[in-house]
Amino acid sequence: MSSEQAQHPSRLSRRAFLHGSAVAAGAAMLAACSGGGATPAAKGGPATSAATGKGSSTKALPTPKKFSESPLLAKQVKAGSLPEVSERLPANPYVIPHNWLRRGKYGGNLRLIVDDTASGVVKEFMYGHSPLRWLNDALDVGPGLAESWETNADQTEWTLHLRKGLRWSDGEPCTAADIMFWWKDMVLDERHPEVAPAELVAADGKTAELSAPDDLTITIRFSTSAPLTAAYIANWVKNGNGPTWIVPKHYLVKYHPAYTGGLGEKWADTFESKRNFGINPDCPTMTGWRLKSYHEGRIMVWERNPYYWCVTPDGDQLPYVDTLTFTAVKDPQVSKLRVQNGDVDYAHGTFMGISLADVSGLKAVTKKSKLNVLLWDSGSGCGSLFFFNLNYKDPAIRKVLNEPKFRQALSHGVDRDEVQKAVFFNTGYKTTGTYNLKASDCLADPNGRKTFESWRDSYVTYDVEKAKKLLDEIGVVDRDGDGMRELPDGGRFRLRLDQAADANEDGDKMGNLLQKYWKALGLDVIRNPVPPAQWSVKWQAGELMAYTAWMNPAMPVHECLVSPELMVPVGNGLSAAFWAPLYANYAMIRNTPEEAKVAKVAPYERNPPSMKPPADDPVTRLWEIYDKARVETNAMKRYQQVWEMIKIHISEGPFYMGVVGNYPCVELAHQELGNVPARENLKLNGLIAPWQHPTPAAYDPEAFYWTNPAQHS
Repeated sequence: MSSEQAQHPSRLSRRAFLHGSAVAAGAAMLAACSGGGATPAAKGGPATSAATGKGSSTKALPTPKKFSESPLLAKQVKAGSLPEVSERLPANPYVIPHNWLRRGKYGGNLRLIVDDTASGVVKEFMYGHSPLRWLNDALDVGPGLAESWETNADQTEWTLHLRKGLRWSDGEPCTAADIMFWWKDMVLDERHPEVAPAELVAADGKTAELSAPDDLTITIRFSTSAPLTAAYIANWVKNGNGPTWIVPKHYLVKYHPAYTGGLGEKWADTFESKRNFGINPDCPTMTGWRLKSYHEGRIMVWERNPYYWCVTPDGDQLPYVDTLTFTAVKDPQVSKLRVQNGDVDYAHGTFMGISLADVSGLKAVTKKSKLNVLLWDSGSGCGSLFFFNLNYKDPAIRKVLNEPKFRQALSHGVDRDEVQKAVFFNTGYKTTGTYNLKASDCLADPNGRKTFESWRDSYVTYDVEKAKKLLDEIGVVDRDGDGMRELPDGGRFRLRLDQAADANEDGDKMGNLLQKYWKALGLDVIRNPVPPAQWSVKWQAGELMAYTAWMNPAMPVHECLVSPELMVPVGNGLSAAFWAPLYANYAMIRNTPEEAKVAKVAPYERNPPSMKPPADDPVTRLWEIYDKARVETNAMKRYQQVWEMIKIHISEGPFYMGVVGNYPCVELAHQELGNVPARENLKLNGLIAPWQHPTPAAYDPEAFYWTNPAQHS
């Protein structure tokens, strides 16, 4: 801990802070503060900063007739060191469409905490590089760098129309050339590690073709229909988290061997460090703030980007706040103490390990911290996610893990009532483990809703006797009378609950509960912490048996097929972390020349390990439906195919399990900070768990403002 972090020790003990009330009192407190900054005002906060209105307009708002700017920039304009604001903005800037916005004030600094200055968390505050953006909690896709887009009848060709007059933070033009540089000189250049993202790979495995007919147009051509392209492009913040999409060509050409010779074999390392606008202040950016100073592991300061291309409906160029100051604090408990001491102005709880268990303590120190506690919906379909590795290396155990009745038994063996009280403070809804009911596939019509609810309720009932009977039926019984069940062949069955060694408190608590529940079924259950650095390799090699203590998995974003990883093992890089990793890796080489190359190599000896599922395996059938659904251009027919996939999850699952869906997550905002939406301002009350729907970036923190900026400089 630095001396600065230790200057303000809390008068409230850590124990009181973390466990300030019993569960019942905590639940009551959650209900009381769920509105946070709701209309007319958050309790304890001024009405002038309260957000009003709900959701965001899906129709582009008109370009304001005149523009305003920060007084700091106006001084530079007057001094002749900066062009007029109208010259710095594109011809049609992006007008922030959120219905909760009020006109704000310029000035001030926003104090934030991050675990590491190099963390990707910082970039989740800035959506400036994305051609398209999520609106209304991912129900809708809106414009971004591209002011419009269209596709042809069979959705094999997509065209993006960039805004005229976009500029990088150094004032240089931003055009289609910056996207093509990423595509040609990073993705297609085999010397660079970047690869084509999932949204630019067709259903038949062929990479899309990108071209730029002119400076403002990008054309994407696929070999098959690609109906989800716009949604995929809206995913992630781009250029930092998720696929890159755009970089400043004018700055980076001098670090690329295609344009400059003599860079050496490790040119890509230099190139990557130079293009990281989160650690390199010299790298131009399209985000609302640009990095001003960077002190690794300690502090970073961001200042307003004078060329930011977003404005309010009143014509105010954003951001309102002059600077962001991120302080690095590795210990989450120290972070929480800093929060209660009033050293933080805004906090996205999931980034700081702040959970529902902390709410009572946070409310107790509101007078000191001056923070409103907002509860936004997580959008999680599972709460705490757990599942087994259906490609586990040991064949005898693998056979049991692949038995639907085994997984059904363990789901029935979980007391979700207790979990809901102990971990989630009686919030959310009990679930077997599904995608969230906010999915477009669920909201489409009553049939979709019914299908999702059947999935949610399929194995949710706590029934120990039923669970034991299911285990008996598959031969997982106690054969030697020691009180522990053996494998069907009589071998010892030790059920190992693997989890990352750095799991948070809630995840660790959940692991203990699972161990208790499944021991009560007569299973020999042990917990096994795994070093995080080893996790991915061991999981894909089939060396880990179970995945536990994974809090907040919030699939889907928009509709299920935009985030298919939990629904079906597919080859997009993420899915190898889920319930059938070798099948997922095989999906990446399916119908490609690589499939034939590895045919004679044992599945666990391949690099990466991969395995083709048997013809009668449910994964094979899931693939068949998925292959059809992902090219289906009719949205309702696509949803119906997803419902068919869900029926396989119901009849032969659960392939993954959860406990409580859509519980709330904690946001903290200073009482004098305006335009921070409350739960009821958001279209679906929030969707903050998945990084594909970037939070808080999707809610445009550039529009946050201080009601009294001079007091927060």
